[in-house]
Amino acid sequence: MSVVSVLFVCMGNICRSPTGEGVFSQYIQDRGRDEQFEIDSAGTIAYHSGQPADQRMREAAHRRGYRLDSIARPVTAADLEYFDLVVAMDRDNFSDLVALRAGDNANVKMLGEFLPSIKASAEPLDVPDPYYGGADGFEVVIDMCERACPAIFDHCVELRAKRQ
Repeated sequence: MSVVSVLFVCMGNICRSPTGEGVFSQYIQDRGRDEQFEIDSAGTIAYHSGQPADQRMREAAHRRGYRLDSIARPVTAADLEYFDLVVAMDRDNFSDLVALRAGDNANVKMLGEFLPSIKASAEPLDVPDPYYGGADGFEVVIDMCERACPAIFDHCVELRAKRQ
């Protein structure tokens, strides 16, 4: 059985990317497909390495039934080779990932590309960093991750089908 690997990436790996990982993991689990996926998260900086997700983000996720168990780590060039899909949370993260990997970056996408309201010609939306804002910012991150899950899932199913 072919496993599809997905990596969510934000700056510090304590708010947005652990949320992407947790929400998508639950989405996959709810469909009984968790054995077909490997899901992880990382950050473009190593400042928070070894730390759990931000407490405010974990609380907001918990209220919606999600667990954010990941421990922050920096993204590596090897990650960009290994993961089938790398999901950047904003343009800065995307640019950092492209700079980290010289060559083909076809597997690097922005989460905003998977939002249902995005048209093919439109600029993908950034997932706003809630770290310095109020509680509503954490809810916005969860909302965006939830809305993107079906399209991320469909993209992964297509990747898996191409390999078989």
